Amino acid sequence: MLTGRKYRAYLEQNQAEYAETIGGACRSVWNTGLEQRRGYRRRGAWINYREQARELAEAKREHTWLKLVPGHCLQQTLMDLDKACRTHGTWKVNWRGKGGKHFWSPAFRFPEGNKIRVERIGRKWGRAKLPKIGWVKFRWSRPLGGAVRSATLKRDGRHWYLSFLVETGKPEPTVSLARGRVGIDRGVAVAVATSDGRFFDREFLTPGERQRLLRLERQRNRCQQRSKRREAVKAKIRVIRRRERDRRAAFHAQTAAAVVHGNGLVVLEALNARGMTASAKGTVAEPGTNVAQKAGLNRAILDKGWHSLELAVRNVARRMGVTVRTVNPAYTSQTCPACEMVDADSRESQAKFVCTACGRREHADTVGAKNTLARGHSGHRAWRPRGCPVREASTSVNPQGINAPAVEVGIPRL
Repeated sequence: MLTGRKYRAYLEQNQAEYAETIGGACRSVWNTGLEQRRGYRRRGAWINYREQARELAEAKREHTWLKLVPGHCLQQTLMDLDKACRTHGTWKVNWRGKGGKHFWSPAFRFPEGNKIRVERIGRKWGRAKLPKIGWVKFRWSRPLGGAVRSATLKRDGRHWYLSFLVETGKPEPTVSLARGRVGIDRGVAVAVATSDGRFFDREFLTPGERQRLLRLERQRNRCQQRSKRREAVKAKIRVIRRRERDRRAAFHAQTAAAVVHGNGLVVLEALNARGMTASAKGTVAEPGTNVAQKAGLNRAILDKGWHSLELAVRNVARRMGVTVRTVNPAYTSQTCPACEMVDADSRESQAKFVCTACGRREHADTVGAKNTLARGHSGHRAWRPRGCPVREASTSVNPQGINAPAVEVGIPRL
């Protein structure tokens, strides 16, 4: 089974400068390859990785700066570009810039694990020998646990991080639905609510850090473009943002472990976070409505990190042999789990759900999680029109993972 290991790296000055050179070369190859692909698409043609790799080998003969960096790092850049274009489309792939909207931190991968040597030089320190860079010292915060398949070096702010793709040698656990089942509802007021009545949420910045961040952002807007003072302020902002990302990633990992542990099935709502956080400004001819409210909602959704939470859940589920399913989220928070009545008036507030038909009272997020579990548990289509409830067949006589009886969550008894 493949897994990842990430460590804090400590590069020497010449190594850091050379790593910046490699990152700049990979960025140039990415942008050139993306521009070439878009030019082909304009003409109705397509260019794949093999043709671009062949042209890259020819470009090395003309440009000496491409010879200074490891060739496999450039090839991996083209492979990542090819995968991104095939997955998201050529026009939806972003550029990699030095700053601004498409700011990109230097990152590159060494794919040949047999050429990477890792040694432990102390209780808290280790070192890895990377091609053309040499021995890189890193903080040994956890054991590798297997053979190294590849290594990735990335800069985040002022610090460098070394990540290893490790083959543990252990087979992936088999999937078993005989264990418990749980549904997850992702929200804004509460980050995660489960079908068994648990809630997970936390703030990723303290009030003092938020005030400092706001003050720095205002100071950045007053600075002159491309000035040294502006770059210094942006560096301070990145420190706070990195701290926020680390806390969010830790929260997602801990929540995913708590939710997945002991269950055989985890059901999530299929949320399109990118579409839900699109701007409502509109155009000059047709301006949008409630732009400020929509902007606040977008910030709240992005702050909770719905997509990264799903990735964390899938990562933990893969290691523990748990099935993860996604269902359509339509009407999950407006459907009564007891009588299956769909009514928007049942959702009295953000947290209060009172069924207009049977009078059932429950937390609205818990209701959404229970309906999500019922839809993923049955396998039927995941939406129900008003007045036309869908009777969902169960896959077990005694469904697990929820506190309420099977009838109360829309699953008929056998």
